Amino acid sequence: MGIVKISDNLHEEIRKASTVMSRSINAQAEFWIKMGMLAELNPTLSYTELVQEQMRACKVTMPEVIST
Repeated sequence: MGIVKISDNLHEEIRKASTVMSRSINAQAEFWIKMGMLAELNPTLSYTELVQEQMRACKVTMPEVIST
């Protein structure tokens, strides 16, 4: 494991987002890094599609959404 140097402003945004998402600061930063990497590797997929693909890869059962 290494140390990544980031700006104070970015750290503050990660801290705020981590509170909203109920993640640690490190987990939030790791999530954003992972999603950024996936977005670069799959530029035609939306954020939602990237998340769905990761869920499928981990064999998470996603319920059907029924619109009314």
